[in-house]
Amino acid sequence: MSKEITSRSEDYSQWYIDIVKKAGLADNSAVRGCMVIKPHGFAIWENMKAQLDKMFKETGHVNAYFPLFIPKSFLSKEAEHVEGFAKECAVITHHRLMNDPNGNGVVVDPSAKLEEELIVRPTSETIIWHTYKDWINSYRDLPLLINQWANVVRWEMRTRLFLRTAEFLWQEGHTAHATKNEAVEEARLMQKIYAQFAEEYMAMPVIQGRKTANERFAGAEDTYTIEALMQDGKALQAGTSHFLGQNFAKAFDVKFLNQNNKEELVWATSWGVSTRLVGGLIMTHSDDQGLVIPPKLAPLQVVIVPIPKPNAEIDEAVEKIMRELKAKGVSVKYDTDKKKRPGFKFAEYELIGVPVRLGIGKRDLANGVVEVARRDTKEKSSQSLEGIADYILQLLDDIQKNLFQRAVDYRTEHTTSVDNFDDFKSVLDSKGGFVSAHWDGTTETELKIKELTKATIRCIPNDGVPEDGKCILTGKPSKERVLFAKAY
Repeated sequence: MSKEITSRSEDYSQWYIDIVKKAGLADNSAVRGCMVIKPHGFAIWENMKAQLDKMFKETGHVNAYFPLFIPKSFLSKEAEHVEGFAKECAVITHHRLMNDPNGNGVVVDPSAKLEEELIVRPTSETIIWHTYKDWINSYRDLPLLINQWANVVRWEMRTRLFLRTAEFLWQEGHTAHATKNEAVEEARLMQKIYAQFAEEYMAMPVIQGRKTANERFAGAEDTYTIEALMQDGKALQAGTSHFLGQNFAKAFDVKFLNQNNKEELVWATSWGVSTRLVGGLIMTHSDDQGLVIPPKLAPLQVVIVPIPKPNAEIDEAVEKIMRELKAKGVSVKYDTDKKKRPGFKFAEYELIGVPVRLGIGKRDLANGVVEVARRDTKEKSSQSLEGIADYILQLLDDIQKNLFQRAVDYRTEHTTSVDNFDDFKSVLDSKGGFVSAHWDGTTETELKIKELTKATIRCIPNDGVPEDGKCILTGKPSKERVLFAKAY
C-alpha cells in the first residue's frame, strides 16, 4: 500500500494529498474548494474536539450556537474587520428557486431577491456582538465566556484538504469582560490552552508569540498565535487568540453599568482552531508508509490480528486482552476478517496510523507471548501475555512522548539565527524552518522581505529576550528577534 504514496523527498505536496486520500481521511467534493471528511478523518477531529471542549469547560467557558447567516450591514460596522474578510465572503442574494420556463431545470427566482444580502459567516464576531448587546447590561453579566462549534466559509482561491478549504469546521470563542486586563488575560490564557493541547495531545511542539500589526486578525488590537513547524520546513499557524479591545463593543454599542453605576464599553476577545489541525498532525508525524497518529488522538489505539486466522483458542486469548485494555480506557479492535491475509492487514493498519498492532497465532499462544509492533518506529518485539495490558499502556505513553521529542528535535535542527539578509535567503533556500532575525518593526520592511523571499514573520516570541541588533534588510536598529518562515 505504501507504494501508492509519493515519497516526501520526491514531492512533499503530493505526499500529503496521498496520505489524506489513501488513509481515508478526506476527499474533494463536488463543490470547488470544499471537502468531504471521511469517517477516519472525522474521528480524529472528534477526538480533538472532545479534548478541547473539555479544556474550555474546565476554564469556565460554555457552548452556544449562533446563526450561519449574517446581515451584510453587520460587517459594515467594524471597518477593519470587513476589509479583512470582504474578498472571502460568500453572499446570498435570493431565497428561492423556480422551474426554468425553458425547461432547463431550475433557475433563481428573480422576484425572490432579499431586501438585504446575507453573508455566510466567515467568522462570527459581528452576529455575536449584535446579540451581546441584549445580553449585557451590568457588571454582574460579565465576564461572558462563550464558545461555538460551527462551520465557516471563506472563499479561498487556492485550496488544500484540511489546510485551506472554502468551508471548514472550527470552534470560535467570543468573550466579554469588564476590564482591559481581564480581556488580555483571557486571550493569553487561550493561547496557553491551545499550546498545551498541541503539545500534550497532538505531540506537536509550538512557539507561542504575538503577531505583527500586519499579520493580526482583522479588527484585533493584538493577536496571539501558536506556530508549528512541518516536516518540509514550512510553518503552520495552528491556533490564534485575539484581544479585540473595545472595537466591536463600539461598533455594536455594547455597554454595561460598572460597580459605580457608570456606563462603560465592554472589552472583548475571540479565539479559534479548526480542522487545519488535522493537516498539522499529518505533516508533523506521518511518513512514507502512511499516517502516524499520536495515541492520545488515535480513534483506534490497538489492533489485534490473528495469524493466520481466528480460532477458538486465539479468540479466547484475545477476549482477555481486549477486556483488560478496555478496562484501562484503551480503544482496541480484533480483526476477524477472514477475507484478508495478515500481511494485507498489517499494511492497512500501518497506512491508517494505528499506534500499536498485536499479532497472535498458535505458536505464540504455545509460548505464552504476543508480537507487538509500534507504528512510530516500526519496531517489533515479542511480549509475554502475562501483563500485556500494562505493557501496552506504557507503550502508548512511550509512543506519545517519542513523537513529541522527534518533532522537537526536528524543530531545533531547523531553527537558525541569522544577522544579515544574504544568510537569511541562504537558510530559507537550503534549509528552511524557522529563521530568527532582527527586523526594524515597520510593515514596509515586513512586506518587502515577504516580496523578496516569500517568508513572513510568524510571530514575536513570548519568551524572546531583549537584544540590540540591526534589521537584516534595512540595517535600522532593532530591540529583539522575530521568527520568520515560509508558511502554509
